[in-house]
Amino acid sequence: MSTKDFVEKDYYKVLGVPKDATEAEIKKAYRKLAREFHPDANKGDASAEERFKEISEANDVLGDPKRRKEYDEARALFGNGGFRPGPGGGSFNFDLGDLFGGTQQGGQAGGFGGGLGDVFGGLFNRGAGPGAGTRAQPRRGQDVESEVTLSFTEAVDGATVPLRMSSQAPCKACSGTGDKNGTPRVCPTCVGTGQVSRGSGGGFSLTDPCADCKGRGLIAETPCDICKGSGRARSSRTMQVRIPAGVSDGQRIRLRGKGAPGERGGPAGDLYVVVHVDSHPVFGRKDDNLTVTVPVTFAEAALGADIRVPTLNGPSVTLKLPPGTPNGRTMRARGKGAVRKDGTRGDLLVTVEVAVPTELSDKAREALEMYREATESQDPRSALFESAKGA
Repeated sequence: MSTKDFVEKDYYKVLGVPKDATEAEIKKAYRKLAREFHPDANKGDASAEERFKEISEANDVLGDPKRRKEYDEARALFGNGGFRPGPGGGSFNFDLGDLFGGTQQGGQAGGFGGGLGDVFGGLFNRGAGPGAGTRAQPRRGQDVESEVTLSFTEAVDGATVPLRMSSQAPCKACSGTGDKNGTPRVCPTCVGTGQVSRGSGGGFSLTDPCADCKGRGLIAETPCDICKGSGRARSSRTMQVRIPAGVSDGQRIRLRGKGAPGERGGPAGDLYVVVHVDSHPVFGRKDDNLTVTVPVTFAEAALGADIRVPTLNGPSVTLKLPPGTPNGRTMRARGKGAVRKDGTRGDLLVTVEVAVPTELSDKAREALEMYREATESQDPRSALFESAKGA
């Protein structure tokens, strides 16, 4: 990407966020758009692929606090197509197109060549000729985002899952050279640096990406049919990814260095995995604790009892139900919950639910009639009416 493109492209507009958007708002917007325009979801749609590249490029800039700061400073400096007058006044304005020597062709989406460093990198290289200035720098690979769905048990215990990813990588057809025969030549204009310096008057010089080789430093004599001479092509690969134990639904996991490969020896990007967790027919989850609702009989709740409670992937536990246990009471089975970050486990929260029988035998009905007669003087609603009168 040329410095001109870096200044003129409105990445906030690409992601549809305001200039004062928070980091969380930028991530949310990027994730939504990336899912919508991802090549895997729009196979054969060239416009969707191009849109995906623009979205990824915008996220690479705005999603990195340092790059975003450089971008905002550059936009502020060249906001109206020229330098803004300093405190001393004066008309130090000139056309932005003149500053950058016409429209330069950008490189691959997903990075940029140093922000303001591209503008001022060769500012004081007096008398510099073609090929002088900054050497073509390594470029970090794109960050890649993917999604995975786990079962409830896999989320609690952790799992290793296969993950298929698509990203920009060195073209396999030409081994990343951009040339069909694998023998690109060094660009004579920039002498392989990927950048050129030119004088702007007053003894100053400015550095721009080389227009002849598009900043690569190499020129393909016979452009590759797959990557069209860029040396980069979309690549799909499947890798085994370890999801840590205790992950929750909607959590976003960062795996460093597992994203798209870098360019010119640059480091690979990161892989972000958004985890979705299926529900369980018996257990629920509350932070690091698991939850379960256990039905008990009226007699067990009233008289007390020892009740067996299931655990997730383990033997059952026995809890002592005190006499007079009310409906909805929650008890705790320690160490039977989800795995925490430190390796310990949360608890199993057991909620008691008194089961009311829908059918009664003659003997059971007779016993309940006798119980009702024995407790006829007890009105559980009396306190309710008293409170209502006093309010």
